[in-house]
Amino acid sequence: MHLARVMKVLEAVAMAGRPVTASEVQQLTDLPRPTCYRLLHSMQAEQLLDEVSSGRFIVGESLVRLALLGQTDVDICRSAAPTLQRAADDLGEAVFLSRFRNRGVEIIHVEVPGDAKRSFVHPGLGFRPMHACSCSKVIAAFADDTFRQDILSGPMRSFTEYTRCDPQRLSREFDQILSSGYAECVQEIELGVSSVAAPVQIGSVGALYSIGATGPVRRFTKDRRAQIGEQLCQMAQKMGHSLQVAGAAA
Repeated sequence: MHLARVMKVLEAVAMAGRPVTASEVQQLTDLPRPTCYRLLHSMQAEQLLDEVSSGRFIVGESLVRLALLGQTDVDICRSAAPTLQRAADDLGEAVFLSRFRNRGVEIIHVEVPGDAKRSFVHPGLGFRPMHACSCSKVIAAFADDTFRQDILSGPMRSFTEYTRCDPQRLSREFDQILSSGYAECVQEIELGVSSVAAPVQIGSVGALYSIGATGPVRRFTKDRRAQIGEQLCQMAQKMGHSLQVAGAAA
């Protein structure tokens, strides 16, 4: 595919702001009809374009994913911070945003309760193991089978006596996460600390982010974790829609 022609087609489809037919793309780009149709076919095969509603094209999943991955942490955190702060005040716990990066997951932003009298557990920033943290496990559970299998067949470090390092047990937990919609971590990273996280799913692109809450196990009882999980799922759904719009615009 000639790069200049590819860019010409992408710009035409993106600027249309709606699904466009092959003939419309040809008219917008002024490319020879056979050339335009060959490009559309090749670009669809590479997911640069997606075909919807019988022969109409939109910007493809690969480009949306690339745009989302290309957004800086600063932009993502600025967009998510108000939602995270409201959640932290509502839950009375630290709430954090995590991002899938380099086949790993990293906590990139944390908001804490505004009540100065309220104690909380700050989760810290940085990378988390794929097998032993709610923010990582929830992204892994909603990933494809190949990625999950890589985790299950790879080394799994034990951080505490509660860390789950058995592949079969972790596989069953992934299934449970898919069923409930959120993941839990109960003293798997640090004794006395628990967390809950939900995936931020962005259309067909998948879960590139997760939103979670962390706190002491004395407050994070089983019922409380379920309550927090449901709230996080609702928040994550709204955040996923917002990020999808931002990615498409980018």
